[in-house]
Amino acid sequence: MARLFVVEDDTDHLAALCDLMQAAGHEAEGFASGKAALDALAADAPPDLLLTDLRMPGMGGLDLLQAVKALPLDLPVILLTGHGDVGHAVQAMRAGAEDFLEKPYDAAHLVAVIARAVAARATRAEVGRLQQVLVERAEKTILGESRAMRAFRDRISALAPLEVDVLITGETGTGKELAARALHAGSARANGPFVAVNCAALPDGMFETIMFGHRAGAFPGATEARPGKLESANGGTLLLDEVEAMPMPLQAKLLRVLQERAVERLGENGLRPVDIRVIATSKTDLRQATESFRPDLYYRLAGAELVSPTLREVAEDIPLIFAHYAQLAARRYGRPDPDLPWALRQKLKKRVWPGNIREVKAAAEAHILGLLDLKPDDVRIVEAGSLADRVAAFEAREIAAVLDRHRGNTLRAAETLGLPRRTLNDKMRRYGLSAEGPGSV
Repeated sequence: MARLFVVEDDTDHLAALCDLMQAAGHEAEGFASGKAALDALAADAPPDLLLTDLRMPGMGGLDLLQAVKALPLDLPVILLTGHGDVGHAVQAMRAGAEDFLEKPYDAAHLVAVIARAVAARATRAEVGRLQQVLVERAEKTILGESRAMRAFRDRISALAPLEVDVLITGETGTGKELAARALHAGSARANGPFVAVNCAALPDGMFETIMFGHRAGAFPGATEARPGKLESANGGTLLLDEVEAMPMPLQAKLLRVLQERAVERLGENGLRPVDIRVIATSKTDLRQATESFRPDLYYRLAGAELVSPTLREVAEDIPLIFAHYAQLAARRYGRPDPDLPWALRQKLKKRVWPGNIREVKAAAEAHILGLLDLKPDDVRIVEAGSLADRVAAFEAREIAAVLDRHRGNTLRAAETLGLPRRTLNDKMRRYGLSAEGPGSV
């Protein structure tokens, strides 16, 4: 059964239409004017379909159709008219009408048209939901086919099912939280909560109550007891992001929680047991940060360690990662799937990405919006080193420029450079250049 809005200024015809729709198993709500229906759309949950007469005093059917299409709704509109002509039909269909029927209409045909439109709307909604699911899953994918990235994924797969706390170290934007979520998803705790805490973003004065919770009356304003993040993660995984920013006094309290697997709320004297797996991430090597981070807490957190690779280590994956996020951005902004020419892929690989994957993602979105500008300054250029290093850097740039000119065709590039193709391939391997265009090796 679908919920329908029926709009008709002729009260007898409106009653007959509503009776017909109810007899067909739908819930019909009648309106004597387009404005009344539009007001109801703004005030109530939208129906599954709107059936309206074309010619009405005040707001006509076409005006109502255009007003509905301006709303952020997927609402099919079917128009009825006793004055049908080709011009009106074309105008209605161009304005986005689902169908256009002339009076007198065949009741069975009208019911069939409505059933088809309602089913098509339901299909669009389901497709949209599935696409959103795919986008959300894709956002959580750890991408890359390089040896370093495959080894990183293998390590995550091996650690995920183990009941061991994990410390993930890596530069900003290398996907440490993605790795933490993958560890949680691959564990027996996957159906439990995943609670993330950014230790760098919590104010010092609130850190203790947010992490450990408090009893009612523990401090002014604490009108009721509240569990902390540690208790909220019970049965699941607690992510301590940027754990290196945790204040020293609280490190001792966290160490006690990890040792006893129990938490004491602020203002209480008893311990509450917690069943949690802790995953911590850090931008710095905690073994070297002995002045700001307790070594005993480091050893407690680092039951196993992961190091997320930088883009410098997986440069060959940059075009793949860029293409992935560009495709997601294209879907989000309603743009066509992007085409990444060979020259652009080469520029992406040569560019320095201090923000790692996060920066690549932002650049891919800018590319889809036509805002990406890869400046020459973004390309790595070796200006220091011995004469041999500088000559090698010059040779690499010249080879890359010729490959750019021939879109990666190594046969033509070798002819232009006056080199045997085998020699060119050797030099490309030596300088880390790759050919992905037509005619490449």
